[in-house]
Amino acid sequence: MDAGDRPARLTVGVLGAGKVGSALGAALAQAGHRVVAASGVSDNSQRWAADRLGVTPSRPDEVVGAAQLVLLTVPDDALPDLVSGLASTGADLKGKMLVHTSGAYGLSVLDPAAGAGALPLALHPVMTFTGRDDDLNKLTGISYGVTAPELLRPVAEALVIEMGGEPVWIADADRPLYHAALANAANHMVTLIAESSDLLRGIGVDHPGRMLGPLLGAALDNVLRLGIAGLTGPVVRGDAGTVRKHVDALILAAPEAADAYVALARLTADRALAAGLLKPEEAERLLDALGGNIWT
Repeated sequence: MDAGDRPARLTVGVLGAGKVGSALGAALAQAGHRVVAASGVSDNSQRWAADRLGVTPSRPDEVVGAAQLVLLTVPDDALPDLVSGLASTGADLKGKMLVHTSGAYGLSVLDPAAGAGALPLALHPVMTFTGRDDDLNKLTGISYGVTAPELLRPVAEALVIEMGGEPVWIADADRPLYHAALANAANHMVTLIAESSDLLRGIGVDHPGRMLGPLLGAALDNVLRLGIAGLTGPVVRGDAGTVRKHVDALILAAPEAADAYVALARLTADRALAAGLLKPEEAERLLDALGGNIWT
């Protein structure tokens, strides 16, 4: 059956047709729903509303008025004001599904709209979006952190599955920790790799990506399959002298990176010790190498 022939399709509006909103709107359209309106402030958002969603940018109240399901895909810090603004200005929210995609927020941020009759859902796609044309393809098979009232859980689950994803239920109170875990892994990984690439480039390595790619691919595969048991390197070997040399070199070459190295090496040592991969005396030597008066 073609998507357009499916029954009970929804009209969809997108408030914030940026990287995430345009991708999710397109995914819902691909599932047979109909995107009827979108808003966007930036030039890119307005272009994506036209090119990806096939609509002319509208005012937020017009988007809400036209749609049965409204995606709130704005930056986290803008979400509370957007919701309270919709509620206070009398936007037509009664019976509308209001879906935000923030990882850090749960349902309480939607309380002003729910008080006006909206049906609140939190669907956070666990994926990074760059604004490139392949963003839509990245949605297939990913997880969504889902929080919904009990009565709306089947609806939330159906929407995620229709977009090609897997719903993972997150308790409302756990949303900040859930999002911190994701950001710590994905966002900080980018920072660490970019920093390492710069350090290598600074000592004459022309193509750091070629050097790091196989190593990082193997490390990622190890940790996803084996957890902390996949750890390799000087910390798990107890090579305190090597770790100290790393710290000294970083203090001279990139002092701002030395703090991060020390903090992560300490955390790595703690986890390796707890897992029985590191002997207590080795851990003590490592912590000595990482502590003391290292910033002088």
